[in-house]
Amino acid sequence: MQYRKLGKTELNVSEISLGCWTLGGLNWVNGQPNGWANVDEGEAAQAINYAIENGVNHFDNADVYGNGKAERMLARILGSRTKDVSIATKIGWFPGTAANAYEPQHIRHQCEQSLVNLKREYIDLYYFHHGYFGDNDEYLDDAVEMIYRLKEEGKIRFIGQSAYSHEDFMKLVPKVKPDVLQSWAHAMDDKFIVDGTPTRKLLEEYKMSFVAFSPLAQGLLLGKYDKNNPPQFAEGDHRRGSQKFSRENLENIESKISRLKEHFGSSVEDLARVALQYLLKYNVVGTVIPGFRNLHQVKVNLSALNKPLTDDEFNFVKNIFAKN
Repeated sequence: MQYRKLGKTELNVSEISLGCWTLGGLNWVNGQPNGWANVDEGEAAQAINYAIENGVNHFDNADVYGNGKAERMLARILGSRTKDVSIATKIGWFPGTAANAYEPQHIRHQCEQSLVNLKREYIDLYYFHHGYFGDNDEYLDDAVEMIYRLKEEGKIRFIGQSAYSHEDFMKLVPKVKPDVLQSWAHAMDDKFIVDGTPTRKLLEEYKMSFVAFSPLAQGLLLGKYDKNNPPQFAEGDHRRGSQKFSRENLENIESKISRLKEHFGSSVEDLARVALQYLLKYNVVGTVIPGFRNLHQVKVNLSALNKPLTDDEFNFVKNIFAKN
């Protein structure tokens, strides 16, 4: 395993880490599905144990993943090993009884609840989970003040900002002054990390690292879905009804996945290596955080270790997914 320092922090994290959203299982918030298919805790434990044995030292979680379930499951599985790894979690999508999840008192409550769930005295990296701080950003200044107060109290070590647009990052980075940014990034959409884009410029200017979620494009880059038999997802799974898994989209990317298979090999390990190492080719990327359900999936992801793409391979992939 290779490790990278996250921005100006003291965190050296494994290039391939693990995202824990799946551990929360099927879930709803304010009537909206925001979970994944349920996982078996025994299988999750096998996966996490293998990951740690092979050098994974960073786990990405959030209060909203199963509304605390994912944090508690991770804590049970890690046990005393929690002191040997770094853990990120987030605030923003689970509002509880607050009018907005970014109300300062709610941020304090959720931070302290996450500490209880994770059975820890501090959170290594605490993110604002999204960029909406109320109409006209009414909660922004107070939310930032609160998160820095929690840092001063020793409840969190470093601050992260997750968002889903250049505009949000451009607005928030100068105010939040995070150590790390997080959003999606994969070969089909690397807009946040590619040279010259607004977020990439922010990463460089503020000396931040980027944490890439959905590096496999939720499995699309592994060629695991059949256009003739699009996947069906249960109620409470956020993928249900998503156009990404529609027959039309699967048909649209089929030829691109075929080109990857022809060039790199057709096994799931071959394709995982391409997807993960493509992102790690960017020096602003601190780590990729693929999700997992079981030992097999973690083994597939970690098979990409120490197999970086050459410049030619990187450009081959980039050209396949270049916007016309």
